[in-house]
Amino acid sequence: MGRRKGRDIDGWLIVDKPTGITSSAVVNKARWAFDAKKAGHAGTLDPEATGLLAIAFGQATKTVPYVQDELKAYRFTVRLGQATNTDDAEGEVIETTDLRPSDDAITEALAAYVGDILQVPPKFSAVKIDGQRAYKLAREGADPDIAARPLYVDELSFVSRPDEDHVILDLVCGKGGYVRAIARDLGRDLGCCGHVIQLRRLWSGPFELDGAIPFDLFDEEAKSPSLDRFLLPLEAALSDLPELRTTAEGAAKMRNGNPGMVLTADAEYGDEAWASLDGQVVAIGTYRAGELHPARVFAAR
Repeated sequence: MGRRKGRDIDGWLIVDKPTGITSSAVVNKARWAFDAKKAGHAGTLDPEATGLLAIAFGQATKTVPYVQDELKAYRFTVRLGQATNTDDAEGEVIETTDLRPSDDAITEALAAYVGDILQVPPKFSAVKIDGQRAYKLAREGADPDIAARPLYVDELSFVSRPDEDHVILDLVCGKGGYVRAIARDLGRDLGCCGHVIQLRRLWSGPFELDGAIPFDLFDEEAKSPSLDRFLLPLEAALSDLPELRTTAEGAAKMRNGNPGMVLTADAEYGDEAWASLDGQVVAIGTYRAGELHPARVFAAR
């Protein structure tokens, strides 16, 4: 089997994902447009969702977990009065009600979703049950029993009420959250049913929509060096970790998988940190007594 063709490029790309396309399809389009050898993303958006999709090229894929583990922000619109089997507008309406809660009632109900909560993912989701995806079982007519999962919600706030049938909310949450489940459960708790009709990711960890590449530009500037102006350094994903400078000798040791000396120690013993040489990441690992013990290493660029 031959090596994958393409450029050895390392860095992050922030895309403003349009509606009607999967996250994987956006990654594939970006890899094609940049002629990149390797690419991945840091958090799936549903096909009908829009907004920030963070794509990692080359060695930046090693930093994906550090973005996935950080908070993410969403703005979404809930359709009140209807529940669907997918908890979004793509599904079939399975329940309706004429009840419409007041703005105050909605705002009061949001408090129960802030902090450490338990959330049951939608039946049409990628959660695995006995080795099979829940959405596959649901499409086959099964009623998958999905266990509740812990989720940290930093904020869930009322934004506006365009009309009695719709409410716009802002959500900031940790890894593994389903906005569709928030809408479903909120509608249940208010007794009025609910599902998501519009969802947009506003930011994810260190990345924001400002400066994101429009999806159309992939076709307009495909294979052109001009696209590289949108690339962010792979170090951009590590803003929450201490940076510890090292020497050429220390870098060589770490790149061979051995502990290497660091010159600065803005970290406590046992902290996770990253070592840099001339501003570029050498390794990510654990800081211990003047050395970084590498867990992930990066080739010189």
